Amino acid sequence: MNSHRQRPGAAGRHAGAITGSRVELQLLTTLNCNLKCSYCSLGVGEVLGSQRQVGYDLDQLQRFVATQLGGKEIYVTFYGGEPTLNSDFIIAVMQRFPLFRYQLQTNGTLLDRLPEAVLRRLSNILVSIDGGERITDGYRGRGIYRQVLKNIRQVRRQVGGSITARVTWSDAGTGFAELDELTRSFDYVYFQFVADEKYAGDSPARRQSVLAQLIARFFAGSDALYPFIPLMGIVRNKLLPSRATELYAGMTQCRASSHLLNVMPDGKIFPCPDMMYLPAMQQGDVAGNWLRPSALLPHADMPCGDCEALPWCRRNCMKNLHLGYVMKDARYRRNVVEPICALIRFIGREIDRHAPHEWFARLSPPLRRQLTECEIYEYVEVMP
Repeated sequence: MNSHRQRPGAAGRHAGAITGSRVELQLLTTLNCNLKCSYCSLGVGEVLGSQRQVGYDLDQLQRFVATQLGGKEIYVTFYGGEPTLNSDFIIAVMQRFPLFRYQLQTNGTLLDRLPEAVLRRLSNILVSIDGGERITDGYRGRGIYRQVLKNIRQVRRQVGGSITARVTWSDAGTGFAELDELTRSFDYVYFQFVADEKYAGDSPARRQSVLAQLIARFFAGSDALYPFIPLMGIVRNKLLPSRATELYAGMTQCRASSHLLNVMPDGKIFPCPDMMYLPAMQQGDVAGNWLRPSALLPHADMPCGDCEALPWCRRNCMKNLHLGYVMKDARYRRNVVEPICALIRFIGREIDRHAPHEWFARLSPPLRRQLTECEIYEYVEVMP
């Protein structure tokens, strides 16, 4: 057997499969969902709905953890489909692994049905929402925006950790006011630029205008942090460059390269939840108890080495870069990857215009710690 590559089906541990001391196990409880969001990434390759129940048992998961992840700090993200449709599995995992940290990524429509014991164990809840009511309901269905906010109000006192808005910025018409409004209902707001062909015409300029307003609001005061994770993370990386590399061995800010394992309901493991339709991406299997390094690693064909943003961006989304440059999808590169990279460079330049070092010098020690050590950085891609 090649000493650098774990053979599928062979028990044993691949020393290079995980970078660092942390592992995020993203357990997909089901690929079924109660919504039909128009941009769902699991719709690619007909993944969504293809597996409704978990096919491995917890004894197999425990053996996999002991063999492949022994000595690592593990945190679990329950994912889907809509993970709350299989709450029995969530409960069972929490009971079997009481020392793990837990996060839930959900559309929020069924949050009020989760037992309080589950809500109290969650370090963070990522709630998918698309901006304001018009845009969210347009993508997710009429009444979803108000239903989600109602559910958050109902469960907030029961949740042990934070609640974060997980915004896929799909619509060029998304404005500053509706993103800013989310800070009144959520502890943090995290946005990510949609990986779709949504950047034609004046779309980049319209997004830049909103980004400039968000960044100006971020630096407007020093008595509290404006809780937008991409901005917090980029400012942190610019102020303290070592924070951009310490958890990822300097490779990338995308956890899919280093320590994110997406476990499908059938037990197959992929580095990125958006690429589970590609068999070549499989890097392990729970039932077979094997694991090898992620296929989404920095590559010579990626142009990041000469980019001004590399010191603090660290290559952002490896799926985008892999599709655009390694798999040579010229259309995807031109219409998705390059516009997103341009927006990220814009964010960096706009932040520099606001003298971040002088702003940081005015922060109190608790606010400095919140900026530099925010736990949510471990649960989302710091870059948008």
